[in-house]
Amino acid sequence: MDSVGTAESADRTARSPREWCEEAVARLRTGHPDTALEAARLAADLEPANEWAYRLISLALERQGRDADAVAPAEHAVSLARGSWPARLRLGTALRRVPGRWAEAVEQAALARRYAPEEADPHVLHGDQALLRAEHTPAERAYLTALDRDPAHPQARVNLGLTLLRWDRFPAHRDPAWPIDPRESGRARRALEVWSRQSRLLLALATIAVVVAALAFDRGREGRLGGLLVLVLLVPITLRQARRVRVWSYVPAMLGRDPWLGAALASAAVSVAAFAAWLTLGALPAPPGLSSASDPLWAALAGIVVLGWPVTAAVRALAELWRGRPLRALAQFARAPAERTARRNGGVTLWIVLGRTWSVLVPLVCGALAVEPRAAVLAVAVPYPMLASYRRARYGEDGWLAVATGLVVLASVACAAGGLLGLVWAWRAGLGALCAAVVVFALRAARAWWRGGPGPWRASLIMCDLPTGDAPSVAVTPEIRQAFAYARSVVLSFGDSLGPRVVGTAATVTPSGELRLVPEPQARAAVEADPRVAVFAADPLQRRFWVEVRGIAVADSDLLRVTPKQVLMGEFPGRHQRR
Repeated sequence: MDSVGTAESADRTARSPREWCEEAVARLRTGHPDTALEAARLAADLEPANEWAYRLISLALERQGRDADAVAPAEHAVSLARGSWPARLRLGTALRRVPGRWAEAVEQAALARRYAPEEADPHVLHGDQALLRAEHTPAERAYLTALDRDPAHPQARVNLGLTLLRWDRFPAHRDPAWPIDPRESGRARRALEVWSRQSRLLLALATIAVVVAALAFDRGREGRLGGLLVLVLLVPITLRQARRVRVWSYVPAMLGRDPWLGAALASAAVSVAAFAAWLTLGALPAPPGLSSASDPLWAALAGIVVLGWPVTAAVRALAELWRGRPLRALAQFARAPAERTARRNGGVTLWIVLGRTWSVLVPLVCGALAVEPRAAVLAVAVPYPMLASYRRARYGEDGWLAVATGLVVLASVACAAGGLLGLVWAWRAGLGALCAAVVVFALRAARAWWRGGPGPWRASLIMCDLPTGDAPSVAVTPEIRQAFAYARSVVLSFGDSLGPRVVGTAATVTPSGELRLVPEPQARAAVEADPRVAVFAADPLQRRFWVEVRGIAVADSDLLRVTPKQVLMGEFPGRHQRR
């Protein structure tokens, strides 16, 4: 047993901490966070000052779904290298998933952008934070900035497409900046939705039952009494759901962020008022010569109660269908073909484009039938944007989408032929194809619901969330450490309002690779405005080479802590080089 343990220990120490970190990154990118966590912890055990290892520990924990546990190692990585933009990026990503720490996440993301404005990832994190709050204009600007730095960045491409679609995180009622537990806001939302759903359904069924009792069985009085019992039954239902809402102070903000939730509640309240007025009006004596069953006002109130829910659902479907710019979003998804999230979102977006095409064809064809049949020739041009986007996107994984697209194209051609040539069978074929497209959509939606997969609707869109903050730290080799140890002169270069400046200083290198400098007052003030500095060390008499460290300086007590971003080394020319 001892020999086995010794062999295992030797195998673990055979690799350097940096090699274990590279192994952890490889395992994370192949979707194995468990083994990646083990490799990162081995690197941290071998080198406790290795901030890269702690970043990878945080990322592996996050990929395991342990969001709260991922914060501590990310904070430790920042403490080891305060000027490291990947450490700030990792901490900002971890904090955004923890309730009540959104402001800190935004601060860390801002520091990452300040420390590395030339990198794409800090701008992507800024865009993700804005997109999660449905702030689409700032998110679009951030993603475009990131793509200026890295045009091939897949996460920026995919999430920019979501921004162009005006995507809202589902459910949309919650602001991630709220300090409350997401489960509390989710519980409140479910309670409000259940009350709205139960109220509208009960009142619609009660209305239908009262009408049937009055007209079919001449039991209007008994039917109205049953309707009153339904109103009484709504009282305990309302009280029960109201007790489940423990964050009433956030409900107005929830309704502001999710207007459809507010519309559902308003529709339920209107249905209750209309049902009560309908029962009262039905109990009043009818005017001479006019029966209560044919009273227009009575019928209108009944229509509000019964049809309010379907009408609201239809309006919501149309509004969601025409929200955003799906053709531009498809162009972004198509430029990230290797990303699985891009393919999924592209397929859903094609369904949205198909729905838009269908919603234009139906009123056009119906209007042509009612007014001027020859106007139906315009239907031929309606599917063109859909076909162009389908051909450009080239998503062939969904056969249902291909069938529905073919039916819509057939409908446009058949209706145009029917209107232009007066062919009755062409009209019937076109209208039948439009109805068949709805059937195909319904079957595809039912299949997705049954299997639990992404459906042909906007709620199936998802953000791209690639591993963030796994960039390797700058390696500080023993030669670099020796250069600063034996250097006869160390120069700090920085910029202030007067331009570039240099001052002499003293420097040491910590085990984590940071430089600790003793700054002059003007250097400290300049670094607070612009943390980008360069440190030059040289010993031309003994070692004959120089080192330049470009990095980020952060003031800490009486010292400056410089985290390297780039290290340059060179040798002073000798006699042989002069010849």
